[in-house]
This record gives sequence, C-alpha cells and structure tokens, in this order.
Amino acid sequence: MANTNRMGKVQLQIMQVLWDRGEASARDITDALNETAPIAHSTVQTLLRKLEAKGAVAHEARGRIFVFKPLSEQTDVSQTATRDLLTRVFGGSVFGLVSHLLKHERVPDDELRRLRALIDEETEPEATR
Repeated sequence: MANTNRMGKVQLQIMQVLWDRGEASARDITDALNETAPIAHSTVQTLLRKLEAKGAVAHEARGRIFVFKPLSEQTDVSQTATRDLLTRVFGGSVFGLVSHLLKHERVPDDELRRLRALIDEETEPEATR
C-alpha cells in the first residue's frame, strides 16, 4: 500500500479524480479541479510527481501526454487517513471521533438513521447475524 499518511488536501482531490475516472492526464485533472477552485497546472504536475514518488499513482506515456492511474485503492487511503486521524487527534477513541462529529457537524437525518442501523447491526449477537 502507498504511503498515504502524508497526503494533503489537494493530493486527495487529485486521487479522487483518478478514482472517479480510472485514469487522466495532468491537464484533465487540472481542468476537473478548476471546476471547484482555481489551481495552477504546474501545481498539479508537481503534486502528481509527489504522488508517484509515494507509490500512489503511476503514469504511462501516450505520445507526448502522460496518463496517470491510481495505484492505491480509495478504501485503503480512507482507512489509513482515518486511522491516522483517530490516533493523532482522538487518542484512538472511536467514541471521541464520533461524538466530536455529532456535536460539531451538521449530520442529515438520513445519515443519522444509517448510523443507528449500522450500530444496531454491529451490536447484534453473533448468532442473529
């Protein structure tokens, strides 16, 4: 698995474009990111090189264009980032993380229902699963 502990916000946004599309050129990624906030193409190129050095992406040359593909699965990156946040910020306490989110973030009713269902499922006796 790639060393994803030190991925920044924009690197994760680049990864999201690659996960969504499967592959993309640096220009395609820049254009996608510019739909929500301005970013320089040179910045995207620099961050792609850093992601490649981490083993998170790879490229292949197609003519004069480099096409990038994700090497890391989204679930692996999410799990690593979540574990890092849980450990560093909440001392490993799942309760601390969840209670913080519930107290300080707007959680839509449908998500609260889904969370309750997940908790109920996880706390059922093994024989009834």
